[in-house]
Amino acid sequence: MIIGLSIILLLVLILPFTKFVERNLEIFLFIMGILAVIVSQVYSWSLVKEAIIHPINITLAVLIAGLVFRWFQRPIEKGILWISSVMPYRLFIALFVIVLGIVSSIITAIVAAIILVAVISVLRLDRKSEIRLVVLACFAIGMGAVLTPIGEPLSTIVVSKLDEDFFYLLKLVGTSVIPAVIVFGIIAAFAVKPGGRLNEAAWKSEIAAATELAGSKENETGSAKAETGTQTESYAEIIIRSLKIYLFVMALTFLGAGFEPFIEAYLLDLSPLIMYWINMLSAVLDNATLAAAEISPAMNDTTIKDILMGLLISGGMLIPGNIPNIIAAGKLKITSGEYARFAFPIGLAAMVIYFAIILITDILF
Repeated sequence: MIIGLSIILLLVLILPFTKFVERNLEIFLFIMGILAVIVSQVYSWSLVKEAIIHPINITLAVLIAGLVFRWFQRPIEKGILWISSVMPYRLFIALFVIVLGIVSSIITAIVAAIILVAVISVLRLDRKSEIRLVVLACFAIGMGAVLTPIGEPLSTIVVSKLDEDFFYLLKLVGTSVIPAVIVFGIIAAFAVKPGGRLNEAAWKSEIAAATELAGSKENETGSAKAETGTQTESYAEIIIRSLKIYLFVMALTFLGAGFEPFIEAYLLDLSPLIMYWINMLSAVLDNATLAAAEISPAMNDTTIKDILMGLLISGGMLIPGNIPNIIAAGKLKITSGEYARFAFPIGLAAMVIYFAIILITDILF
């Protein structure tokens, strides 16, 4: 079993960077998930039922949000353009990432990711800046969503398993998560160029012109799109993306279940500091499943906090690590290689910094 799961893990880590698998990522991960379940011999009707039901809420949220943004695309674009034109560019980007990260705990990580895509499609960023903004915002969303039980599946599972109150995670990891979200916002402010333009003044001038055109009735048809560079999605594209999300989440459910016996047998008795680094598996496996396998009511708050932070930070390092990554990368056609080249070093640096904080805290307290 160990050898088989190790091979599957290596394939999941390496093959998504090849062009063929990149184009068929959902199918590939689904196959790997089935193989993991077979190798670990955890296949059952209840698992199949869970894999069928688990993606439904996420898929519906993506579908409904996609339709809403299609129907209200123009007023949303006008609102974004107006807001971005009345404040300094870097402040706008920083506040956008920070606010989106924090409110994701209320509106859910899925809706936050769809808002992220809508805003980026309006801002006309160059490719490098677009990828950087997606990565940093996904880190912020993935971490911020954990602050309440309704933000993402991981927080729901942890609060339920520990039988804690609504604000438990906010009190437990809030002092670590909120500063991290703010830092990601500040980094975004300096890492993202204004719409690919040469300077802020020119950028604001174009934004103002686009807003004026978008608000003109006689230019209602086509003018906003011409200025913003966005196109209205077809219903077929929205449905296909939703189905891909369904298959993706189903695949992650099978992968998580397949690796759960391995985690329970070989990882749970390890030191929290070692678990922190092992939880980099969250970059490719469902972090909610890992949390369900690792978190126990017998653990103290410090141990739970360290384990969760390892899961949350590493969840942003690769596309499969978190739902926001999947949604944003899929909609904006960001490849695994493009995402990882910026996200992995950022995530690794964040892991090292927080690990140093853990060690310092242990020494002092």
